[in-house]
Amino acid sequence: MKILLFLTKGVELIEMSAFVDVFGWNRSFNHSDTQIVTCGFREEIVTTFDVKLKVDLLIDDVVLEEYDALAIPGGFGNYGFYEDAYNEKFLELIRAFNDAGKYIATVCVASLPLGKSGILVGKRATTYHLMEGRRQRQLEAFGAIIDEDPIVTDGNIISSWCPSTAAGVAFKLLELLTSIDEADEIRTIMGY
Repeated sequence: MKILLFLTKGVELIEMSAFVDVFGWNRSFNHSDTQIVTCGFREEIVTTFDVKLKVDLLIDDVVLEEYDALAIPGGFGNYGFYEDAYNEKFLELIRAFNDAGKYIATVCVASLPLGKSGILVGKRATTYHLMEGRRQRQLEAFGAIIDEDPIVTDGNIISSWCPSTAAGVAFKLLELLTSIDEADEIRTIMGY
């Protein structure tokens, strides 16, 4: 199983690391061939709080058929998140994953580029719910039906509220790609 972990400028580290950890624990303890491949628009990503990361792959080199899922952590606008997240090339990648029926898992405001891509029209979803629900109203304006649950799954799409839901989203993606039993086993050995 291979997951494309897309890292935008301003990506939120705790949201990114949840996917790396949950799928890493699954690889280690279930001897799974799970692989997380980081991807972005440039080789070095400046994350929130100015931490620099190198990605494995650039967006132009993605071969859709090689991946089972797309994972997208959210980020901070003042660190450039929306510059990458709303880039048409990224929106096309989102549409391609959706058209292929592959899972797309988002944390926090990462559901907003899904909304902008048009794939959430008429679907239940959520996003960052604090600060008077401003981000949820943005998502609703893209045609999504706002669900008040902290983690929402509608078909092949997982969305969530905020950084505190990151591990839950990663576990949900693991469950959908493997089984409830396998995800529960990893939850247990990780202390969740």
